[in-house]
Amino acid sequence: MDEFYALTLVATALVLLAAFSSLIAFRFGAPLLLLFLLIGLATGVDGLGIEFSDNAFAYALGSIALAVILFDSGYGTSLQSFKLSAVPALTLATVGVLMTAVFFGLMAHLLLDFTFLEGLLLGSIVGSTDAAAVFFLLRIGGINIRERVRSTLEVESGTNDPMAIFLTMAIVGLLATEGGGSGFDLQLLRLFIEQMGLGLGLGLIGGAMIVFVLKRLTVERGLAPIFMLAMALLIFAFTGTVGGSGFLAVYVAGIYAGNKKIPASGAISRFQDGMTWLAQIVMFLVLGLLATPSQFPSILLPAVLLGLFLIFVARPLAVWLCLLPFDFTQRETGFIAWVGLRGAVSILLAILPILGNLENGQILFNAAFLIVMISLVVQGWTIKPVARRLGLIIPPRIGAIDKLEVDLPGAAHHELLAYRVVADSPVLRGERIPRWAMPSLVIRDGKSMRYQYAGRLRENDHVYLFIAPGYSKLLDRLFASKAAVEEDDNEFFGTFAIAPSTRVDHLDQAYGPLTINEADRGKTVAELIAQRSGGQADYADRVRLGTIVLIVRDIDETGHIASVGVSLEPVAPATKLPIFLNIRELAHAIRDYLRRQRAKAGGNENNP
Repeated sequence: MDEFYALTLVATALVLLAAFSSLIAFRFGAPLLLLFLLIGLATGVDGLGIEFSDNAFAYALGSIALAVILFDSGYGTSLQSFKLSAVPALTLATVGVLMTAVFFGLMAHLLLDFTFLEGLLLGSIVGSTDAAAVFFLLRIGGINIRERVRSTLEVESGTNDPMAIFLTMAIVGLLATEGGGSGFDLQLLRLFIEQMGLGLGLGLIGGAMIVFVLKRLTVERGLAPIFMLAMALLIFAFTGTVGGSGFLAVYVAGIYAGNKKIPASGAISRFQDGMTWLAQIVMFLVLGLLATPSQFPSILLPAVLLGLFLIFVARPLAVWLCLLPFDFTQRETGFIAWVGLRGAVSILLAILPILGNLENGQILFNAAFLIVMISLVVQGWTIKPVARRLGLIIPPRIGAIDKLEVDLPGAAHHELLAYRVVADSPVLRGERIPRWAMPSLVIRDGKSMRYQYAGRLRENDHVYLFIAPGYSKLLDRLFASKAAVEEDDNEFFGTFAIAPSTRVDHLDQAYGPLTINEADRGKTVAELIAQRSGGQADYADRVRLGTIVLIVRDIDETGHIASVGVSLEPVAPATKLPIFLNIRELAHAIRDYLRRQRAKAGGNENNP
């Protein structure tokens, strides 16, 4: 019994220490997940002396924690964001992981005393980005970038784990059997289709089951999150039992359930936030405890070289090849290539060679652990500076200051929002609140009063309003300061605005000649931006046309472009090197190069 209390004391102390370390991460911008790993290392066998070597338990616990994280990741992904980035993100999550594994495997074969298949195994282990790391840095780290880029990174990180897991398990099985004939390829293909197909299908069915149960089962509000989490883990376990990808299933179920109106959604979101934090802490601490730092020096140099190769060569090359058909700018493709953080998933997969009794299992684990550490240090600490350097950070939506959305029982068609009245805002200058917004409460100097008795609004008042869902954007500028609007509009959204219905050929006449295809000349500016943005334009999307840049200033409540800014100083390419260009840009670059060569040849003929 004394051992039980001692174990509980140590476990809770470690969790508390990891939770307190978040204050350091938020204060200094340190990669939080790296701190969790370091705490595990510092308290392990080569640190404070806690001996933990149960690989099977660590893998099982880590898998459950990862399922919780992936479900929450899917639950927080809007269907619109998923549709916007589904094709490029899924390309990165499948073909991109395979390419990264192959490129990395070749280098591992050269640097380590590995066969190519063992190198490919290490490439598969570190082939996927970490959902926990990417979601933390993009959602909590305050990096506000173009919606299509952000959603591409998030959907990729949430969907590429099944591919990495499949490749790792398949190669471990092949190495363990020391063989496999020509039929192995067909068997592998069949297994891949089976796992992904079952994962997708059972994920959709499971998501529908969650929504059905929570909508029709009257439960106490505090039990609703328990029901949802239990059903999510049930989907994960059942899918894995029947041969599907449980990780893909739980992510898909999260997307389905998160985009449906269900009771107690506010309580569910808060509960899942806490559970996701706990899952991340536990998973990283356990994996840190599992490592033995005294074994690292023997493989340190090749691991560092492989980590740098992954960051600067393998990942960027795979991303560029995968995104060639899509209309991402050079800067956006470069940023997506840089946000390739490796994390707990790679360390978790590195346990499989040990469980499979492979000869170099421990070396693979140590190499993967060091590569993850390098990725978190180099990339995790530089994501925001790189985004700022590339000019990808966009101003936050004006006016949504202290906006609060709460869950109201039975209020399926209304939301309660809170705004803080700021200096020089239109509402402070006397502009009326629209009729469709129903102000109910004003908090002034710590005292609450009904809106009807509050009189003229004052600076720092908090106003609570009931509105129909989807109308909050129309209130944003009403509560924003005039200075903030002008600053954002002038610095980021161009020097002046034009109507979205303006024809493209009119712009060519005014500011041309612009780089426009004949098929695009008859389109409106809104149609051209939507086409270049993957079919659905979003706030702050940018489209370059020769010497000008079109920027989406605002989106109305129906999702259509409401205002377009024009900048006469287009953003310069990140580099003049022909890297990270999409197919359209490559075609233009080749055409311009050929024109210059013809002109040069013609000049030489005229001047013998």
